[in-house]
Amino acid sequence: MVIRKEFRVHLPLSVPEYQVAQLWSVAKASKENTGGGEGIEVIVNEPFTNEKYGSGQYTHKIYHLQSKVPAFIRLLAPKGSLEMHEKAWNAYPYCRTEISNSYMKDNFALIIETMHVEDDGQQENIHKLSPEELATRTVEHIDIAMDPIEERDYKVEEDPTKFHSEKTGRGPLGEGWQKTTKPLMCAYKLVTANFKWWGLQSRVENFIMKSERRLFTVFHRQLFCWIDQWYGLTMEDIRRIEDETKKELDKQRQEGEIRGMITK
Repeated sequence: MVIRKEFRVHLPLSVPEYQVAQLWSVAKASKENTGGGEGIEVIVNEPFTNEKYGSGQYTHKIYHLQSKVPAFIRLLAPKGSLEMHEKAWNAYPYCRTEISNSYMKDNFALIIETMHVEDDGQQENIHKLSPEELATRTVEHIDIAMDPIEERDYKVEEDPTKFHSEKTGRGPLGEGWQKTTKPLMCAYKLVTANFKWWGLQSRVENFIMKSERRLFTVFHRQLFCWIDQWYGLTMEDIRRIEDETKKELDKQRQEGEIRGMITK
């Protein structure tokens, strides 16, 4: 059975600002989650044009994840099977990401489709789902300031309720900030998951959705609190930073200790 959940992430940014912010923050977060033989390996990062998605940037990454999956999966999965391939077509403001696993083949699929819009997150069918798909979709709104996060993910310098941007004057964000803050946008992230493994299917699919919410919440808290580091950068700056990050990741993955959002 396919499970489908739409996460709506509210942000005090404009859509053009988010394009730079997201790419810069992905590069920074990739370095913070790579080390000790694990982390992110960038295989391809190049422009694309096709009839289905239009034009944009295509990336193919491999996530080496041994410590970042539940213990019950690590016990069952053969050595070397916990590598996830991520292929993404970023035709901003639309982006499609497909995550697969060579060991699971057709028995595992995770698709994330995102639309970035300057609104308050109330569009009911921005992904143009069919009536049958809508019937199986659930919606969750993510408030980067007020939603609780796990203690292990908390950093005071990445707390939107305490952060104030010197460059933009934005923040700190308080209760009901979405009603008073400008600019305001929403990232509508539709997550579709399918995991076919008898006895584990519902458990793993629920873990996937819980993990995606955790990732979206923590990442976007960071993205906002890093605003003074990325604000004012151009897309040319971003491509240069991505090239530098690829080289750093290749080196960093072979050194030091495991880093990032470890799952117990």
